[in-house]
Amino acid sequence: MAEALTQQVGFTLRGRNPDVLTCIANLSNDEVFTPPEFANRMLDTLAEAWAASHDGANLWADKTVKFLDPCTKSGVFLREITRRLTQGLADEMPDLQARVDHILTRQVFGIGITRLTSLLARRSLYCSKHANGEHSIARGFASDDGNIWFERIEHTWANGKCTYCGASQQTMDRGEGLETHAYAFIHTDDIKTRVAELFGGDMQFDVIIGNPPYQLDDGGYGTSAAPIYQLFVEKALDLDPRYAVFVTPSRWMAGGKGLDKYRERMLSDKRLRRIVDYPKLYEGFPGVKIRGGISYFLWDRDHNGPCAVQTIWDGQPTGPAVARHLDAYDILVRRNEAVPILEKVRAKGEPTLDARVSSQKPFGLRTFFHGKPDSKRLKNPVKLFGSQKISWVERSEIPSNAPWIDMWKVLMTRVQGTSAAIETKFLSKPIIAEPGTACTESYVVAGVFDTEIEAMNYAIYLRTRFARFLVSLRKSTQDAPKTVYAFIPDLPLDQEWTDAKLYKRYGLTGEEIAFIEAQVAEHDSELFDVAVADDGDDE
Repeated sequence: MAEALTQQVGFTLRGRNPDVLTCIANLSNDEVFTPPEFANRMLDTLAEAWAASHDGANLWADKTVKFLDPCTKSGVFLREITRRLTQGLADEMPDLQARVDHILTRQVFGIGITRLTSLLARRSLYCSKHANGEHSIARGFASDDGNIWFERIEHTWANGKCTYCGASQQTMDRGEGLETHAYAFIHTDDIKTRVAELFGGDMQFDVIIGNPPYQLDDGGYGTSAAPIYQLFVEKALDLDPRYAVFVTPSRWMAGGKGLDKYRERMLSDKRLRRIVDYPKLYEGFPGVKIRGGISYFLWDRDHNGPCAVQTIWDGQPTGPAVARHLDAYDILVRRNEAVPILEKVRAKGEPTLDARVSSQKPFGLRTFFHGKPDSKRLKNPVKLFGSQKISWVERSEIPSNAPWIDMWKVLMTRVQGTSAAIETKFLSKPIIAEPGTACTESYVVAGVFDTEIEAMNYAIYLRTRFARFLVSLRKSTQDAPKTVYAFIPDLPLDQEWTDAKLYKRYGLTGEEIAFIEAQVAEHDSELFDVAVADDGDDE
């Protein structure tokens, strides 16, 4: 019987080939499954922190610790936690069935994000979609659900949007046969009461861990879709666990719509103990395109100090983790090697280029606006740089910043990047636009000038590796608004700035120069871009 039971308790066996959870396809871009290997890296980080704070104690040998995955999909976190506890508690609870029952009924809990994922998670954890079924490895449950809860709930609509997650009523208010994506964990004003309702009693979780949905599945796409992962993190921290460990996109560190308050909260939270960052596309989650990469963090309720930041590149750390205060800047500078370079630049106290660069729609014209194919029959024609082509418009048709029309301008494409795993240019080549010109929101006006020579020198400056390196610290996606220029010093334009001059001006070491040039590729020999934006890849 003992042998049969050992075979039944699937998570005690490491010889499965292959592990089904390494083969499963993602349901959508907002429901990304965590590879088991990655989940175990997060659990290793958790166990190290636990040992450091508990005189070397083994987290997995503690039968009192409670774990919650508030956004379980494949059940991989709960399964791997259970596997570790099954091994760690073997000495204290030698009877395998009793040990398994204790772990599954008293220590591991989950909230499914959809009905399908709740069934999948139960199958991963209990080896049966019925926690109390004949094939379940647990023997202590009275209900089918066990400790993995799921029930369909509805959004709360106001003015066409959900008051909790911002979902579009037009898109998501649909029939009972379709998933609402109204996630129980974030659709509440009182998360502690909600958790008590789901699992009964005063549930205090020691560890909350998960990989939340990344964005609303309501018609948005990529960087235009509204993020929601921050809502799961905020609710989890409101539960005041001992530790919280989450993997999310890294866009929150520097940009992303709807993430400003979340970024401010995270950077100022001295309880963040560790961040492990995977900036290279596809590296963290192979085959999943998450622009800006992914990262996971460990939040420690009893920690009060700097956060250890580490970057993983091609499977290896780029260097040791460096403890630093995350609120030194308004964004998180992801690479530790970049911090001393930025400090040298900022030490001079110079103004920065974001004050020069226009906001979105510099002339008030949308991307899809197009003028006439030529200037014939126009009384006062203006040359218009637009999406994929140059056209002509009447001066009276331009609603904003009319004085700029007759100045020299440097234009930069607003969307800049590639689908490659590594971005190396960070900005497109500048376009020098003569007087009598304007542009649509496909571009930002990086600067306006009285003379051609100033515009020329400015464009040369923006081509330097130095300037584009400083952009890279703030640019996490293809989008390049004015905020990505906020670390570049605004220098006098009475000379042509070269990388050699800039490296000398800021006293950069050979090692720092080598780091910049390893991150940022040179533009080709053609000095400036004479084409128009195609709103796509530049490299």
